[in-house]
Amino acid sequence: MLNRRLTLGFAAALLLAGPALAQAPAPSGRFITVSSTTSTTDSGLFTHLLPIFQAKTGIEVRVVSQGTGQALDTGRRGDADVVFVHARAQELKFVEDGFGLERKPVMYNDFVLIGPKADPAGIKGGKDIVAALKALQAKGSLFISRGDKSGTHAAELNLWKAAEIDIEKVKGPWYREIGQGMGAALNMASAQNGYVLSDRATWLNFRNRGDLDIVVEGDRRLFNQYGVILVNPAKHPHVKKADGQAFIDWLVSPEGQKAIADYKIGGQSLFFPNATQPGA
Repeated sequence: MLNRRLTLGFAAALLLAGPALAQAPAPSGRFITVSSTTSTTDSGLFTHLLPIFQAKTGIEVRVVSQGTGQALDTGRRGDADVVFVHARAQELKFVEDGFGLERKPVMYNDFVLIGPKADPAGIKGGKDIVAALKALQAKGSLFISRGDKSGTHAAELNLWKAAEIDIEKVKGPWYREIGQGMGAALNMASAQNGYVLSDRATWLNFRNRGDLDIVVEGDRRLFNQYGVILVNPAKHPHVKKADGQAFIDWLVSPEGQKAIADYKIGGQSLFFPNATQPGA
């Protein structure tokens, strides 16, 4: 008797849930692996974008979140179908070496220099990143470097060069390389009241700010471009070419570009689509 009641109860529950179940899309089992820079994850962008893409195509995107250098290495090994990163010179080399097909620009934002509100280096409010880095080095102000061969780390090293500072020669206790991602670098800067270079999107989504604030922004040298590449199936035949290309085509389509532009935190845009900009 009890089993009959349970069966009837379960059947009734299914009938009540019927409309909701009917609306839920059946899983297709299709997925691609995207190796991407930490900023696309830490900023919350993928949480916004990927459900839209999956609802349209039935393709699940599984993200491997790494620094750009590691993300490209993942692509070289054939452990991803698509790479989505932000170090243009490295991306072009990846394609030139035959590991990826065409690189396509997707979006941009910028880097910002973050530091303590008390600003012991006296650089807050400036727009010259080179002058700011010279001041940090001259005063020995604590600087947290990701030191992880990421796109942000590559940008940081290029900025030291622009400042005519050989960081390998002059770095001391004030310059701390942590070999970790953007979130960890920001957390350390927050805990130790240090300076750190961050992409703006990750900063805007970062909750543990402590006494940190943007101290330098607006320099054209802080521009930060993102690109996407399909891993070459001629190198790695298991690459899901059609589904990977579908993701790329969607990102650079008007619909994908609008979805990127629509992602905001506190009314502020985190990324700016520019797939149609030549040479981006």
